[in-house]
Amino acid sequence: MIRLGIDLGGSKIEIVALAADGSERFRRRVPTPPDGYLPVLDAIADLVAAADAAVGARGSVGIGTPGSISRATGLLRGSNSIYLNDKPVGVDLERRLGRAVHITNDANCFALSEATDGGGAGAETVFGVILGTGVGAGIVVRGRVLIGPNAIAGEWGHNPMPWPEEGERPGPPCFCGQSGCIEMFLSGPGLEREHSRSTGKALGAREIAAAAAAGDAACEASLIHYERRLARALAHVINILDPDVIVLGGGLSNIHRLYDNVPRLWGEWVFSDRVDTRLVTHRHGDSSGVRGAAWLWDESGGEGGG
Repeated sequence: MIRLGIDLGGSKIEIVALAADGSERFRRRVPTPPDGYLPVLDAIADLVAAADAAVGARGSVGIGTPGSISRATGLLRGSNSIYLNDKPVGVDLERRLGRAVHITNDANCFALSEATDGGGAGAETVFGVILGTGVGAGIVVRGRVLIGPNAIAGEWGHNPMPWPEEGERPGPPCFCGQSGCIEMFLSGPGLEREHSRSTGKALGAREIAAAAAAGDAACEASLIHYERRLARALAHVINILDPDVIVLGGGLSNIHRLYDNVPRLWGEWVFSDRVDTRLVTHRHGDSSGVRGAAWLWDESGGEGGG
């Protein structure tokens, strides 16, 4: 069985064709058309046709994109590519491609990829976290993505920072309409904003991490503060979900000290006398989204994504 995975992003659309063993048979990336909905559908259809021709088979199609399909309307909602919102993306693509299409949130695809043959391979329950420009997560149990009746399972970034400390409430306003969301503290812009607030210096997240490694005391303090917040936020997840593995992705996941320091901290808030949950880095990096979209179909040809 050939599985086609598509990562539909704001700047690029990428497709990969995976064989049954996870090996790549085809990969292509094109810029996302800037002029709206129909050209995006055309671009996806062209990529699928090219993949089918390259592998000599008609592949299953899974798509990962920011946002989610509304259970109420069947339309895409919450995408940062706003021209996709309130559109029947799945239905329209099925008509164009002449086959079933599974669509889910890009964080769900990341989690599924890492649970299938990545950092969480072999684990029963995997919580996959993206720490980047935003903060998202997906949940995979026994190889299947949890979606939920509201299609919002894993929306960890839009919960309040647990066990708030001085100065964290009400917290920065979030685009979702609330204040003090985890995303506002743990995203790259969140780390940068907090560092600027405490030091008066504007540095990027990578610069903060590099300066801390070089011995800069102020940057070290900002990372210590970040690690404590990440430990609290993940401890809250462990108390509810008790995952075997938490896999980190996104730009901030490349701060290697997190994997040692955060597990040393989170026991303060986890309701257990021992924490066996493992915190690991991603295996597939930027490819996890597109690979996870392909894995939305299981061996039998059914849906692996829930």
